[in-house]
Amino acid sequence: MTGTSAGIVDAHNDLLLEVAFRSLRQGEPLAFGHHWLPHLQRGRILLQVCPLYADLSVLPEGALRQVLGQVAAFERAVHENRSEIVAVKTASDLRLAERGERIGVMLSLEGGEPLGYDVWMAEVFWSLGVRMIGLTWNRRNPFADGAAEDGPGGLSQLGRQLVDVCVELGMVIDLAHASAPTFWELLERTEGAPIVVSHAACRAVYDHPRNLSDEQLSALAAHGGVLGIMQHPLSIDPATPTIDRVIDHIDHAVEVMGADRVGLGSDFTQQIVRAVGWVPPPDALLQPALLPDAAIESLAGPQDYPNLVNRLRQRGYHGERLKAILGGNLLRVIRRSLPP
Repeated sequence: MTGTSAGIVDAHNDLLLEVAFRSLRQGEPLAFGHHWLPHLQRGRILLQVCPLYADLSVLPEGALRQVLGQVAAFERAVHENRSEIVAVKTASDLRLAERGERIGVMLSLEGGEPLGYDVWMAEVFWSLGVRMIGLTWNRRNPFADGAAEDGPGGLSQLGRQLVDVCVELGMVIDLAHASAPTFWELLERTEGAPIVVSHAACRAVYDHPRNLSDEQLSALAAHGGVLGIMQHPLSIDPATPTIDRVIDHIDHAVEVMGADRVGLGSDFTQQIVRAVGWVPPPDALLQPALLPDAAIESLAGPQDYPNLVNRLRQRGYHGERLKAILGGNLLRVIRRSLPP
């Protein structure tokens, strides 16, 4: 990839679940290069954030082994495709992606379960290149309550310690999957730190526990955070899973937060689910009629991003405003997490 930068920054794509499954468990060579690199190239991706996510039924040692396997698959992918991609661990790495010389890929941690009860493990993951962290998935863990919990719990004392360590390291703090009490406490505790909600949408457009209220959207913007609009029927609208419905969420977020606080966080799952046979746990918050491999029409993976870009232009997004939403806003936050 050379020439003008692609421009799209995607804050959340679980592609490592498939890459690790194929490359480590099945021994398939060049798994990333065969199954994901062409999609990222067709989608004109500048930076893809790649979460580390563990099967929550194998806690905690099994969860750690799972995500370390994904780190190994990530490093293998970077080595095998080093002329095309760069692991973004420093600001210098990111500049390569911004110049269009490589596609950037960056690690995040989705859920603190692999850390067990050891806050110091965050430093280990930082040394492995993790530059973004979300404390929870949907359920309660030793650090915080997730979005599927309906009680008053937010951060635990251990969670507060973990947040402080991650802020000191410089990690982007991801509020996706947080319960409402966790969201508010995290926002207060991380004031001044780089903050995102990597993949969610607007509750005023479609009411779902994974989406944010207008009050949350306004507070996130006031704290300098960015919302990555999720492109999955679960959050967009299972009854009308269309690109126009995705843009309805973008429109609303822009109206409430401003065009400088909205980005993209796809959570594309169709290819991954079909490749690994993922069975959603009871607290996945999938609506009863929604199949695990559901996708937005004409927006099932990064290769379909041109469809979204074209429709955004038709809906009135142009110039710097469009560039900001496609990537500029998330880049501004992510740069703050990167050492030189």
